[in-house]
Amino acid sequence: MGITLGNGREPGVEVRQDSTAARLNKLRAGVLGANDGIVSVAATVIGVAAATDSVPIIATAGFAALSAGAFSMATGEYISVSTQRDTESAIVERVSAASRGHLDGILDALVADLRHRGVAPEAARQAAAQMAEHDAVGALSCVEGIDPDDLVNPWHAAWASFFSFILGAALPVASILLFPPGLRIPATFVAVLFALALTGFISARLGEANAGRAVIRTMLGGALGMIVTYGVGTLFNVPA
Repeated sequence: MGITLGNGREPGVEVRQDSTAARLNKLRAGVLGANDGIVSVAATVIGVAAATDSVPIIATAGFAALSAGAFSMATGEYISVSTQRDTESAIVERVSAASRGHLDGILDALVADLRHRGVAPEAARQAAAQMAEHDAVGALSCVEGIDPDDLVNPWHAAWASFFSFILGAALPVASILLFPPGLRIPATFVAVLFALALTGFISARLGEANAGRAVIRTMLGGALGMIVTYGVGTLFNVPA
C-alpha cells in the first residue's frame, strides 16, 4: 500500500517511493488538466471558428485560452493541494500532541481500527502494541488515513496539471488551424472526441476503474461543451 509507520526500514524489505495517495494525486491532476485542456480550448476555438473564418483571430483565441488555462489550472491545483497538505499536517500535529503521555488512548484507537478491519480482539491488541511501540504517531496518523512521511505534494499536482493541460489543448488548436474552413469545425470535433475517449480510457486503466463509464462521461461532457460554444459562435458574424 506504500504506507510506512515511522522512519525505520526492515532489512530486505522493498519500500515504494510513491504511495498510492501520491500516485493518485498526480494522476488526478494530470487527467483533470488534460481533460480541461482538451474541452475548454476546443470549445473556445470552435466557438470562435463558428463566428469567423479569420485564422489570426482563431489562433489568437486558441493560444490565449491555452496559456491562460494552463496557468489557471496549475495555480488552482497548487492552492487546492496546499490546503489539503496543511490539513494533513494539522492532523499529524494533533495526533503527535495527543500521543504524549496517553499510550492507553493510542492503543485503544489502534485496537478499534484493527477490529473494524476484521482483526480478532487478541491479535488486534498485540498488533496495536507493536505498532505503538514502533511509531505511535505514525500508526495513529495512518488510522486517520494519513501517512506522516508522505503528505501530498502541491508542486507535483501543479506541474502535472500545467503540462497535461498544454498537451491536451494542443490538439484542438492544431486541428482548427491545419484544416481548411469547410472541414475545420467537424474535423476538430472528431479529433477532440477521440482524444477525450483516449483520456478517459487511460485514466480508467491507471486507476483500475471501469473504462466504459470513464470514456462515455468524458466524451459526453466534451461534446456538450463544443455544441454549446458552437451555437454561441453562430450568433455572431465577425468579418475576416
